[in-house]
Amino acid sequence: MMRRYVTEKNLLREVTDFRPGAWVNLVNPSLEECLLVAREFQVDIADIRAALDDEESSRVDVSNDYTLILFDIPSIEYRHKREAYTTIPLGLIFAGDTLISVCAEDTPVLKSFADNMVKEFSTKKQIRFIYQIFLRTCVLYQSYLRIVDRRRKEIEEHIGGDTEDVDLIDLHELESNLVYFDTSLRANKMVLERLVRYSKIKKYPEDQELLEDVVVENQQAIEMTQIYRDIIKGTRELLSAVIDNRLNTAMKYLASITIVMAIPTIISGIYGMNVDEKWMPLANTPFGFGIICLITLGLCLIVIRILRKRKML
Repeated sequence: MMRRYVTEKNLLREVTDFRPGAWVNLVNPSLEECLLVAREFQVDIADIRAALDDEESSRVDVSNDYTLILFDIPSIEYRHKREAYTTIPLGLIFAGDTLISVCAEDTPVLKSFADNMVKEFSTKKQIRFIYQIFLRTCVLYQSYLRIVDRRRKEIEEHIGGDTEDVDLIDLHELESNLVYFDTSLRANKMVLERLVRYSKIKKYPEDQELLEDVVVENQQAIEMTQIYRDIIKGTRELLSAVIDNRLNTAMKYLASITIVMAIPTIISGIYGMNVDEKWMPLANTPFGFGIICLITLGLCLIVIRILRKRKML
């Protein structure tokens, strides 16, 4: 899908033609749309379709005709019937006085611009527009990171209560999300460093402060990711220790019960041996069976008390 926008009187509106100062937004474009844009702006079609490859690495390519900026943005997907986070490439091509954005899906990063939710936004100020897209990307990363941390807290709240193995799986999924974020954010950091260094990309004094804010926000997102990864790792280890401790406690109780039940089993086994009854104690004593049962019960109670003193019951 291809849409073209232009800002007039601080309002964004959609147009149907290519014009100077426009923003061309390609969302999962077809090959025909890519060819049309490539011919119109003299751009290599491979650079246009680079953002459609999930394995494409973040980079900045500066040529005489246009500049390609490729970086990763956060995205929502479903893994194992659960909502999870990943990252996908977003390509920005600065060709003359037109900015071309290419993404495999309709992302909230660009949707906020298309819905006129960003202040001081103009399609005619392409460099500032690029920095604003980076800033919205960093903000979205931080928003998703807070959601991940909130889910981690929900799991922590019932540790020691109805903790289940599924909680370990959920923590693993959260940690996987942070791995994707950390890798992409560090790659984006390299892209920002190149944008700061490259002299071929025009830098305006009024946009320099915005670029510095983007660098700070991206670094903050990296630090948040690392902190949350460490916390989730500790939570996962704690949860695993709690489950192991419950297993050990259950095995201890089962062993104690086995010891107590072994006493009547041994006594009944002895009295069930095929020997002359005159050799069996209390065989000819009135109420002998009841006396043996009481003795067995007494021995069981003594063993139970010993086990309780040793905190095995």
